[in-house]
Amino acid sequence: MRKAILALATMAMLSANLGCLIPLYSADPTRRAQQLIFTSEDLRTVLDEWERIWFLDQPSHMKPFRTHGGIL
Repeated sequence: MRKAILALATMAMLSANLGCLIPLYSADPTRRAQQLIFTSEDLRTVLDEWERIWFLDQPSHMKPFRTHGGIL
């Protein structure tokens, strides 16, 4: 029983260090570069999407100069 637990713990530690079983990007350098460019472009648009969802990208209706509001 002790050997089985030790073997299971050893396999769990080794499998954590192996990495992903399915590679994320292609092995072809040209295709991999294209995939990396597409991924980085997707990450750049996250901020634009966040502003669009929270309506932060709307034009400002404030005047570019301060007004007093009272009679001068």
